[in-house]
Amino acid sequence: MNPSQALSTVVVDELVRGGVREVVLCPGSRSAPLAYALVAAERAGHLRLHVRVDERSAGFLALGLARGSRMPVAIVTTSGTAVANLHPAVLEAHHAGVPLVVVSADRPHELRGTGANQTTAQPGIFGGSTRWSADLPAPVARPGLGPFWRSTVCRALAAAAGHIGGEPGPVHLNVALREPLVPDLAPDVTPDLVDEAVGGSASGQTNEPTPDPTADWPDNLDGRADRAPWVRTGVTEVTNWSHPSHPVTPLEEVARTLVVVGDTRDPALGERAAAWATERGHPIVAEPFGTAALRAEALPHGPLLLTVTDWLDAHAPERVVVVGRVTLSRAVGALLRRPGLVVEVVTEGSQWPDPSHVAAAVHPPAALRLGGPTTPDDDHGWAHQWRSAAARLADAVAAQPFPWPSGLAVASAVVDGLPGDGVLVLGPSNPVRDLDLAVAGPITDEVLANRGLAGIDGVVSTAVGVALARDLVPTVALVGDLTFLHDTNGLLIGPGEQVPDLTLVVVNDDGGGIFTTLEPGAPERAADFERVFGTPTATDLGALCQAHGIRHEVVATSADLTDAVAQPHHGIRVVEVRVDRATHRAAHTDLRTLAATTLSD
Repeated sequence: MNPSQALSTVVVDELVRGGVREVVLCPGSRSAPLAYALVAAERAGHLRLHVRVDERSAGFLALGLARGSRMPVAIVTTSGTAVANLHPAVLEAHHAGVPLVVVSADRPHELRGTGANQTTAQPGIFGGSTRWSADLPAPVARPGLGPFWRSTVCRALAAAAGHIGGEPGPVHLNVALREPLVPDLAPDVTPDLVDEAVGGSASGQTNEPTPDPTADWPDNLDGRADRAPWVRTGVTEVTNWSHPSHPVTPLEEVARTLVVVGDTRDPALGERAAAWATERGHPIVAEPFGTAALRAEALPHGPLLLTVTDWLDAHAPERVVVVGRVTLSRAVGALLRRPGLVVEVVTEGSQWPDPSHVAAAVHPPAALRLGGPTTPDDDHGWAHQWRSAAARLADAVAAQPFPWPSGLAVASAVVDGLPGDGVLVLGPSNPVRDLDLAVAGPITDEVLANRGLAGIDGVVSTAVGVALARDLVPTVALVGDLTFLHDTNGLLIGPGEQVPDLTLVVVNDDGGGIFTTLEPGAPERAADFERVFGTPTATDLGALCQAHGIRHEVVATSADLTDAVAQPHHGIRVVEVRVDRATHRAAHTDLRTLAATTLSD
């Protein structure tokens, strides 16, 4: 057994002991020892391995698996640009608090800085975007290394999960490996039997004991008894605001309180905020993320209600309690900047979201204490007026169907077809905003999105990861055409890999539709719009899907779209809806006009 094989086997074994059950692997030569160790672990039934050929998409697949399973997920790459391609996913994980474990193979230290092929400065390559990082030196066959390797993996997992203080997020374990990079063969094993030598029969996954590749190492490399991790780190310190060990003062009661809920790392926080607000009679405005339990308590069309400034002037809150990160609506931002308004933030970590610098107080989740004393609404039925206005607005929107085809109509039709126990993954730009404005009430069991940086990177791969993690749960993604095209490599799934059941609804407006609703899309700026903002591609999505062996269909009516979303299926399919990009601005304006007219009566 060679040193690289020993190190890789121990690292993979300790990842499994620490709770990692999903690993994404990209092909490479320097990472070969890790690949062999992962195959052996999968064949022993310890983890599920996903092999992908594009590192950028693979990183987002791992991120989606972590979001869907709410467990740390590892992504393993070879050296060089392969590692750099993970940076977009690492950034999203950093800002969204997703436990992503990057394991990058590297050249040994004697080759760094020498011009050796595929060698760059990998330690620190992600800058300040990781919670913790380590550079494991290339191993040599000597005693005493096992505890060092295992405790290093435990440190990485603890930092990724936020177990020892701090917030969950990505970590980077850079592993230097020296040749030979393939496992040694036992004297009685021929090359034709190499699959068995690294961990079992090639015929499928088994739970049979596998040969121990570390058996002839200078000392014992075994882990703890009963497959326990080398270091137990499931202890939360005082610095973790989500579970403080010191008494927390509950939020004071203010009669005219509006609760605004954005994207939360833990969906339980959104549900807790909804329960706290409902117990006290406070109205809730919620972005579309989170669970059905949150949406059920929120005002229907709450974000749309905030666009009616005349009504808001007459019914302004005294205090807004912001829970999570609110990132979608300019109307919410304008509300928080209103003069005289008190803004208090409930945050999941040591950093709090407050881009306008208006927060007067910051609280941990425990401040949303249930069952405490409440203040009755003694301010002339203020909260009732909010609920009544939202109900009127919902009736008006329901009575005036959105024009087809439009982004608003697509969002509404998708929600109509979603099963109650499903998961919806939202892309950025127009689709998420259309849903935010157009849909009232619960959407489905849970809505997820990459809102850490809200980029179009890797959304297809994220949705694939969520679908694989949730397995039998119906999963649908709603994305725009540019978001889809930006990550078509997410459709690259080899014939030996598990394929999720996933419906990708693509709103094809042939370009950057979001810009038509923003300042560059104003009619007076039309001269340069199409080339530098509209960016049409004229891509044939059907031909693209055919090249990947993906089922594709174009729907022409709202009813057809709803039926397509509701229809059970196996594998990945793409449902394309063609929309005229020029209609977005008018559709949003008309909806806001309807809201203003409804509430002016």
